[in-house]
Amino acid sequence: MRIVVVGGVAGGMSAAARARRLNESAEIIVFEKGPDVSFANCGLPYHVGGDIQSREALLLHTPQTLGASLGLDVRVNTEVTAIDRAAKTVKVTGPQGTDVVSYDALVLSPGATAFTPPIPGMDLPQVTHLRTVDDATALAARVEGAQTAAVLGAGFIGLETAEALRERGLDVALIEMAPQVLPPLAPEMARLVELELRANGVDVVTGLAASAVAPAASGKGVTVTLSNGASADVDIVVVSVGVRPNSSLASDAGLAVDERGAILVDDEQRTDDPSIWAVGDAIAVRNQITGVTGPVPLAGPANRQGRRAAESIMGVAKPAKPVLGTAIVKVFGLTAAMTGASPRMLDQAGIEHVVHHTHHLNHAGYYPGADQVHLMAAFAPDGTLLGAQGVGRAGVDKRIDVLATSLRAGFGADDLAELELAYAPPFGSAKDPVNMLGFMMQNTLLGTLKLWHAEDVEWARENAFILDVRSAGEFTRGHLPEAVNIPHDEIRENLELIRELAAGRPVRVHCASGFRSYLAHRILDQEGFDSANFDGGMLTMQTALPELDLVTGVAQHANA
Repeated sequence: MRIVVVGGVAGGMSAAARARRLNESAEIIVFEKGPDVSFANCGLPYHVGGDIQSREALLLHTPQTLGASLGLDVRVNTEVTAIDRAAKTVKVTGPQGTDVVSYDALVLSPGATAFTPPIPGMDLPQVTHLRTVDDATALAARVEGAQTAAVLGAGFIGLETAEALRERGLDVALIEMAPQVLPPLAPEMARLVELELRANGVDVVTGLAASAVAPAASGKGVTVTLSNGASADVDIVVVSVGVRPNSSLASDAGLAVDERGAILVDDEQRTDDPSIWAVGDAIAVRNQITGVTGPVPLAGPANRQGRRAAESIMGVAKPAKPVLGTAIVKVFGLTAAMTGASPRMLDQAGIEHVVHHTHHLNHAGYYPGADQVHLMAAFAPDGTLLGAQGVGRAGVDKRIDVLATSLRAGFGADDLAELELAYAPPFGSAKDPVNMLGFMMQNTLLGTLKLWHAEDVEWARENAFILDVRSAGEFTRGHLPEAVNIPHDEIRENLELIRELAAGRPVRVHCASGFRSYLAHRILDQEGFDSANFDGGMLTMQTALPELDLVTGVAQHANA
């Protein structure tokens, strides 16, 4: 049997290696268009920033090591230019010229191509992408003589690149066409990331795109002009505005692709040709929560897809599970992570959901070094978990991993509440933040927790009695102009006053994080008030509504 793999790195090399482990006698040929068949593409920004100093550290395997350890015939700098499905051959062009190679099984792992905006100046030498080891080494070298940079696109790679350049001492402008950085995050979670970028000296520009790049009038660097007419001179421009499936080889051969060009495969990675499989960034996958199909360019799924393709070729594959899109990124001292469907994705798919925010500590508060983990989870009306996001300085990764596992298992609020997670004061709390999400949704299902959200604030300011149950000091530092301050531990003694001030209006309660206001809400609810608790408290309100005007000054306590 001859297996031909087109493209290396995560998907292709996983397929080739797994095929060898399953079949020692198979002839396995890997064609890689570039010079490096197996490299750590997720580590490229860290090479630019100096965390990974050696270029060689990014090279996981070479044709020689793969030949010695796995008996693979790996040919780099060799491009597959055409597939003849009827003859079961591929046309290849490389250092030895052009050749035609036959196959019994063909695995396509062409990856994705960096998208280049259709604006003037993208071909200037100061403009680069960050997709290969050579890109990273060239950018790292160019930084030595640079002072300023613009990064176009604030997705995962854009954020990591902006941090890398800032760590190297450059003044960095991060430009994102969407209204927020890291668009897959909910806006209130992305705001925390933006604040961290700004705190570390990154000039963040959202809601605008670059419209042109041109040589600077000074003769040094380039001028980046934005869609609003503003411009700035920089030494380096890094373009990171997304990728597109590199599927022309497949589509030219008549294989089915979707409207975005992603190769269509079944649950064993097989295309609509029974002898051709496809894996990695170039294929369409199905989201477990929304059912929407499309490319998901992540290393973890690509590795598993490669393994599955090899198993399918050998007749031992287990069907693929839909993807969750679990991802994580470091942004200076902050971590942002997500899994499953975001509220925006659920809205687009027409899926009804309930959102909960919590701001509990990453470990026991009495143990030194505790920090807040900002978690957001979306649940179906029956309590089934649909997605989660987290931002914080410590403990975000393990919470999102637990929640990703819970999503795969189909867990709901009751399951999250009952999860038995490792606890000791340096590591967690007896009631972990994941448990707390379960408790909160249980309360919603039970009817003991009614929420109001950022989209309800304007309505509440005009139609409700807003009760701020923080301390007088917190209230003084910033509050809604319409709010009356009665600390949560004084609610019981002020019930008649609250009834008088509410004057028949609904009562909308909030505190800093949502816990003290929940206690107040329970009292008010049981006293017959139409009460609701703000989801996530003032912490969430301010990040969800960054333009919200708060007033400061001495608290006007209702008893005064």
